[in-house]
Amino acid sequence: MFKKILPLVLAVALVVPGGASAQSKPVVKLGFAKCAHCLPMALTPGLATDATIEANAFNSGNDVLTALVSKSIDVAQVTYLHYVTALDKGFDVVAIAGQVNGGSEMLTARGIDLKADDWDGLRKLIAEYKAQGKPFRVAASRGNAQDIHMRGELMRNGINPNRDIQFVNIPNPSDHAAALQRGEVEMICSVEPFASQIRISGVGKTFTLPYNQAAGNLTNLIVTRSDVIKRDPKGVQATVGAVVKLVDRLKADRKAWVEVINKYTAMDAAVASEALKNAFPDYAMHRKQAQAIAVMMKDLKYVQRDVSADVDAHMDYGFLAAVTGKPKTELGY
Repeated sequence: MFKKILPLVLAVALVVPGGASAQSKPVVKLGFAKCAHCLPMALTPGLATDATIEANAFNSGNDVLTALVSKSIDVAQVTYLHYVTALDKGFDVVAIAGQVNGGSEMLTARGIDLKADDWDGLRKLIAEYKAQGKPFRVAASRGNAQDIHMRGELMRNGINPNRDIQFVNIPNPSDHAAALQRGEVEMICSVEPFASQIRISGVGKTFTLPYNQAAGNLTNLIVTRSDVIKRDPKGVQATVGAVVKLVDRLKADRKAWVEVINKYTAMDAAVASEALKNAFPDYAMHRKQAQAIAVMMKDLKYVQRDVSADVDAHMDYGFLAAVTGKPKTELGY
């Protein structure tokens, strides 16, 4: 009896592992933040063909970066600002794709008498607050792209964000509207869809889209670690493939984008649709602009050192080039 069963057991032992291995896919843990241009990352699991992506939403980009460097996740959607900050701190991060840019807006509180893009008026108003011994308070979520967009735009227009205003950190962007409504700040640089919520509700009004500074409208990057690339290049490749498919889909049809914003923020379709007017899908990684952002962040004392020279060594265009069939010179290099 034992002799009859043994060949069958051996056959199963030989066949099953091989079959399971052929069918198994890399599992990639991916993190993204809860903002209009970040939330589409929730769609990547359905777009990945050669990997199983486990996508998780975090409250902010800071939380996502923390999860990546602590090795809780493998791939992260962060911002160019987070990327530069990580390089400044010596963290092991490698950019592998772009995702969506834009999403920033500077808004004034109700009762602040300023027209859109009236920088002369803003400088005058800040001076008046100083003369009265009051701080002119400007808020953002420190560490987000909107923070650096705002600081760079202020500096470009002759307003020192470290001296001329009082910066107020509101970590969760969902709290921005309430801060304006309660009169806790005079101006805020918010992220979509919360900026559109502020406008549509009448709590605040547009002052400017802060895209004239060195960062332009660059916002999101997809990053990983070098150990993940070494351990699971197929999983990284599959994730970049899903991001490229996502960007192409968002350019063609924004219905799913509106739906995912509604799912994670409970905002209605009108707010979500308005938010997408300030969002620009783009899988390229803009190297020279990233270097300019690094210089600007050093000038603003946001980081301790100029890491612009480190950017080249921490951008890997290989996966993006393999997916798109384009040379890196056409992918932002």
